[in-house]
Amino acid sequence: MTAPSDGPLKRTPLYELHRELGARIVPFAGYEMPVQFPTGILVEHAQTRNACGLFDVSHMGQVRLTARPGHSTAAALETLVPGDIAGLQPGQQRYTQFTNENGGILDDLMVTSTGDHLQLVVNAACKDADLAHIQTRLSDACEIEPMFARGLLALQGPQAVTVLSRLAPSVAAMKFMTGAFVVIDGARCYVTRSGYTGCDGYEISTPADAADPIARKLLSYPEVKSIGLGARDSLRLEAGLCLYGHDIDTATTPVEAGLLWSIGKERRAQGSRAGGFPGAAVIQKQIAESAPRRRVGLLPEGKAIAREGAEIAIAGKIVGTVTSGGFAPTLGRAIAMGYVERSQSANGTQVELIVRGKPVPAEIVPMPFVKHAYYRG
Repeated sequence: MTAPSDGPLKRTPLYELHRELGARIVPFAGYEMPVQFPTGILVEHAQTRNACGLFDVSHMGQVRLTARPGHSTAAALETLVPGDIAGLQPGQQRYTQFTNENGGILDDLMVTSTGDHLQLVVNAACKDADLAHIQTRLSDACEIEPMFARGLLALQGPQAVTVLSRLAPSVAAMKFMTGAFVVIDGARCYVTRSGYTGCDGYEISTPADAADPIARKLLSYPEVKSIGLGARDSLRLEAGLCLYGHDIDTATTPVEAGLLWSIGKERRAQGSRAGGFPGAAVIQKQIAESAPRRRVGLLPEGKAIAREGAEIAIAGKIVGTVTSGGFAPTLGRAIAMGYVERSQSANGTQVELIVRGKPVPAEIVPMPFVKHAYYRG
């Protein structure tokens, strides 16, 4: 979970807190980030699954879009993404992607309507490029405000609702993929019931100077522990969620990635709102005719871990590549996901993963590996 970076590393508002808590700090997406705390990744993973974990995701990019007179933020953003942004009601959130002219994914992002503007959260490694992309394409229609200095905390796990309700009782009634302005510990925050772990939980956007005191307040409760990037990765892999730059990238379309559900139904075929986003013709053709490859879940036999780049073979023929792989603490076994030729992608298909030059038997299985626990009301 480390990533190279050009130039000096940045620090989030929680950097000093991480150091106080004994975090192992690593370079990630241009920031000094905690990969784990003294208890270790396995304990942090179980803490989140069984109780509540607090993640620092302040390195992510937050951007606010506000319509200029005579324009619509939703209509403007739909020229860059395949998601149904026009259908968002105030307080609703959607997952979508910035696409390129070949249908590839420039980045994936969350979009929330607050009523008078759209709030975007993009990946840390892509945020500067995303901001430039938005500014180039949308400046005539929207006022674009980067909010890169704000804090962003992810409170995840089955006890997250109990904990956050002590500080802001209204969050208990929120449903998955909704958001609202909430006052927490005296600071006006924007809270969404969402996350990247497959667990119930919240993401809390805070003023920069409020991130540290809010984090300390949350950590004062016995149900909550600080969690690093290592457990964040193992949790998202168990949940079958894509990691940008690994499972999805500029050469991957949303259809290949199994993200068809994130493309607005009105935008998939001919119609008044069909297309209109970069790569629409490629993506619509794949919807109609199927994509040449498909993202699949993989269960290897034994203890061997198939990491990113491991080849996937059937009867000696290479049919795909692993994009993410690791140990699943909840299941007590190795898991992976990757891409295989569409003709070989059926659940139950027996394959071999080439790990350190040796074939490891594996089976293609449905995802998620661990059932999602989102609160839908």
